This record gives sequence, structure tokens and C-alpha cells, in this order.
Amino acid sequence: MNIFFDVDETILGYDGSLRPLVTEVFGRLVDEGHRIFIWSGVRTGDAIRTGVVERYGLESYVTDCFKKPLFDFLEQWEKTGIEVQPDFCVDDYPEIVAAFGGVLVIPYRSEKADADMERVYLAIQQKTAHA
Repeated sequence: MNIFFDVDETILGYDGSLRPLVTEVFGRLVDEGHRIFIWSGVRTGDAIRTGVVERYGLESYVTDCFKKPLFDFLEQWEKTGIEVQPDFCVDDYPEIVAAFGGVLVIPYRSEKADADMERVYLAIQQKTAHA
């Protein structure tokens, strides 16, 4: 399954901290055969790759990075010409989750104890069990 994770307030706090359990959950998902993509409405693919993926050592988990559409989500994604399609999205923005399907996360703003990635992992497990 192609799983798309948002950056700001989803896997990364505004203080620059990586949300707890991101690395562990990414590792489990990749081991199970899923492909992880990172996208952002604010950052471009290259900025995500260097500013987030490389900075936090996520290269072995992330397949690619993209700019996320900000409106008319499905139509705008189609216009990019990118062949890969999101099967499941993880985002703090309800409209993205409604458009593509997936799970809404509690916004992660700064370094703190947080186990929402475990809930994300369980939601992905449930989706694959019913696929």
C-alpha cells in the first residue's frame, strides 16, 4: 500500500522535533511491504528530503517526497502527472483525509510524549486486513 504522511504537525512539530514513534512505525510498515511517501503543502519534495528525511535518518523508509495539493485535492494531484496514487493518508488536515482516505492525527506541535503513531499503525493494519 502507498502510504502518504504529511510533514508539519503530523510527523514534525513546529519546534523541529520528530513525532515520537515515527521511525519505529515507518520501519514496521516498510518491513510489511508498504511504501512510504512524504508530502507537504508548504515544502517541496527536495526541501522535505533534505530538511526532514535526511535530517532524521528516514532515507531507508521513504520512497519519495512530494508537494501536497492545497485545494481540489484529487483533481490537483491528478494534474501533477505523478503516477503513484495515495492508498492511505496520514494527516492533521481533515479535508486531505476525507479526499484520499486514511487517518486523521492529533496535531503535533512541539516535543512531548505522544503515542498517536501507534493509533496510525493500527488504522493501517485494519485497512490492510479489510483490503
